Amino acid sequence: MSPGPGVEVAGGGHRQDGNLERVAAQPVKTGWASAEQSQISAACSVYTQPNFNWLAADAYLFDIDGTLLNSRDAVHYRAFHSAVAQVFGLELRLDGIPVHGNTDVGILHAYLKAAGVAEERWRPRIPEVLEILSSEVERNSASLRPELCPAIPELIERLGTAGKLLGVASGNIESVGWAKLRACGLRDKFSFGAFSGKLEKRDEVIASGIEQARSLRGAGAVVYVVGDTPADIRSAHANGLAAIAVATGIYGFDELMSHSPEMCVSCCTDLLDSLPGC
Repeated sequence: MSPGPGVEVAGGGHRQDGNLERVAAQPVKTGWASAEQSQISAACSVYTQPNFNWLAADAYLFDIDGTLLNSRDAVHYRAFHSAVAQVFGLELRLDGIPVHGNTDVGILHAYLKAAGVAEERWRPRIPEVLEILSSEVERNSASLRPELCPAIPELIERLGTAGKLLGVASGNIESVGWAKLRACGLRDKFSFGAFSGKLEKRDEVIASGIEQARSLRGAGAVVYVVGDTPADIRSAHANGLAAIAVATGIYGFDELMSHSPEMCVSCCTDLLDSLPGC
């Protein structure tokens, strides 16, 4: 999507003010992507809906892949292959399968459906698949090579110092999500996490994150979602939350803008730069 008329800001990007013209949805991206395919740009692009204050939240739910980090390894991917081969005797192929913004269980569901496996056959064996997936990632955790997205350590540190409650809401199963965060040194920065596993849909993962955040900060706690895919935006809105979109995954700034986030930035450096004292 073209961002349309905007106000020039430092770095040659745009800050958009007022209403945006909606455009047709972008095609769904499928298949597995590596860190090399992320859309991180050196240019500064920031859009904020009128009267939206991104610092007004009591708690933030951060997605992991494409938001906090991009993986420069194939540990998670190979674990998928191993689990599907061991349980179903199939060779996993994700061409044409929606991966970005999906959950681990959702990816398995989509793949097995495409492979012609009847639901009554695969559904009861999902716990077995996830156990192998978890074990494989744990066994190969020394090979995890997460690359932190720009300004993430500084942003997380500043938000924590400001008293904000930080959690993750990820499509990874729990053990895999925490393994990635341990590998990049961020595990201890987050007080709680919501993951797939028993939950299949991202809307459900976000709902779980909200429940946990409000159990820690009170029923009236304001929660925002920070993510890098249209699915993060849609799931935030489906749960009545504002979405802060960051173009550090496979979706670019313009693509994310077409889904009407309350705020959209090229990367978290833009958020860091807007903090008081920066």
